[in-house]
Amino acid sequence: MTDFIGSNITLKKISRIAVKNNVQAYVVGGYVRDKLLNLNKTDIDITVIGDGIAFAETVSSEFGKPLSAIYKKFGTALLEIDETKVEFASARKESYSSNSRKPEIEFADLQEDLSRRDFTVNALAVSLNNDKNEIIDLFEGLVDLKERVLRTPLEPEKTFSDDPLRMMRACRFASQLGFEIAGDTFHAIKLMRERIRIVKGSDTVVSQERITDEFLKILTSKKPSIGLKLLFKSGLMEIIFPEVHNLEGIDQRKDFHHKDVFWHTLQVVDNISEKTDNLWLRFAALMHDIAKPPTKRFVEGTGWTFHGHEELGARWQRKIFTKLKLPFDKLPYVEKLVRLHLRPIALANENVTDSAIRRLIFDAGDDIEDLFTLCRADITSKDPGKVKKYLENFDSVERKVAEVEERDNIRNFQSPVRGEEIMKICNLQPSREVGMLKTAIEEAILDGIIPNEYEAALKYLHEIKDDVLSKK
Repeated sequence: MTDFIGSNITLKKISRIAVKNNVQAYVVGGYVRDKLLNLNKTDIDITVIGDGIAFAETVSSEFGKPLSAIYKKFGTALLEIDETKVEFASARKESYSSNSRKPEIEFADLQEDLSRRDFTVNALAVSLNNDKNEIIDLFEGLVDLKERVLRTPLEPEKTFSDDPLRMMRACRFASQLGFEIAGDTFHAIKLMRERIRIVKGSDTVVSQERITDEFLKILTSKKPSIGLKLLFKSGLMEIIFPEVHNLEGIDQRKDFHHKDVFWHTLQVVDNISEKTDNLWLRFAALMHDIAKPPTKRFVEGTGWTFHGHEELGARWQRKIFTKLKLPFDKLPYVEKLVRLHLRPIALANENVTDSAIRRLIFDAGDDIEDLFTLCRADITSKDPGKVKKYLENFDSVERKVAEVEERDNIRNFQSPVRGEEIMKICNLQPSREVGMLKTAIEEAILDGIIPNEYEAALKYLHEIKDDVLSKK
C-alpha cells in the first residue's frame, strides 16, 4: 500500500495538527494520483470539511510560517513550507448559470466536493485523520488510473460547462501522463468546444492566461504531439490557435518532410522535445513553418513552394505573442529561430563562402546551437538514406561554423572601433552617420575584407569615412 502521509514530514505534521484540533482534512487530487503513479509531486491540496482558511491559519501558526495567500471568496489559502506549496480549501459545491463562469459557492461534504473535480483520477482522497492510508474513491478513479483513462466524475457536459478550461486540461493530462480521454468525455469536448472561446465583456470569459498556461504545459510534456493532436481533433485548436490549426491540409514537397505541414510540425516538436526541455525552443519548433499557408505557390517541375515563409513567420510572432499573452522577453529568441531555420541547410554546399558562414554566426549569436538543434529536428523523412544525407550536411556546416568562429571571433561581435571614437575622428555628433560608419566596418569584417581586429578596423575607417559621409 502506498504511504501517503508517513513518508512526507510536512503531511505527517499537518495530520497531527488536524487530529489535535478535531478537524476533518483530506489530501486530494494530484498528490494522491501522482503517488499512485510513482511520480514526484511536491505541491499538496488539502480539503477541509468546514473552514479551510481557519485550519490553514492554525497550521501556519504551528509551522511558524505566514500564509502566502488567502482567497476568502473561494475559502482557500496557500502555505509554502520549504519547497512545498500546500493549498487548503473548504470542501465546497459550486453552481453556475448557463451564461456565467462566476460560481455560487457553498460549504459542502466530501462527496459533493470530489464530484465537482475535473476527472475521476483527480477525485481521489486520503484522510489526514488516521494513518491507515485508505483511499476514498467515490467515482472509480482507481479503475481509470489503472486503465490510464480520463473520465469526468459527473456528466462531462456539466463538468465542461462549469469550467471550460477543463477541456484544455483533459488534453494536457493526456499529454503529460500518457492517458487516453474516454470516448464520451472526448465527444463532450467536441460538443462543448465553443465554451472555450474568449468573449470580451462577458461573464463567460475564460482568461487567455489560463488557456495559454495549459497550452504551454502541453508543450513541456514528454511527447507534446499527444496533446496537440487532441486539441486539433477536438476542434479546440481552431479556436485557441487558428494559425496552427490552419497548417493541416497544406501539402509540401516530400523530400525530408512529411507531405502535410501540420503533421510534419508535430513531428518536429516531438523530435526537438527528445533533445531539450527548453520551452521556447520547443515553441520555435511549433512556429517554424507557421506562415506556410499564405506563402504556398505551385511551381511546375518543382512542386509546392513557400518562398519567404520564414521571414513572414518571424514577423507574425509579435501578433501571436500579443494574442496569447506570452512573455515578450522571449519574443526576439523565437523570431530569430523562425527567421533563420532555413539558413544552415542552404550553407551545406561545399563551395559556400566564409562570408556566408560569418553572417550566420553573427545573425544567430549565442543561439546558434539551438538553431542547429531545430534544423536537425526539422528532418522528418521516413527515408533513412535522406535523413543520413541531411544530417551529414548539418555536420559539415557545423564544422565550418566552428572553424570560422575560432579563427574570426565573430559571435555577437561589434565594430572594434566604437561610436565615441568614430565621432571624435570624424568630428560628428551622435547621429545616423555614426551608425552608418559602424555598419560599414562590421560589413567589411563579415565579408572578409578586413580581419576582426582593432588596428585593421581603424585603418579601414580612415579609408572609407569621406566616401560614406559624402553619400549621407
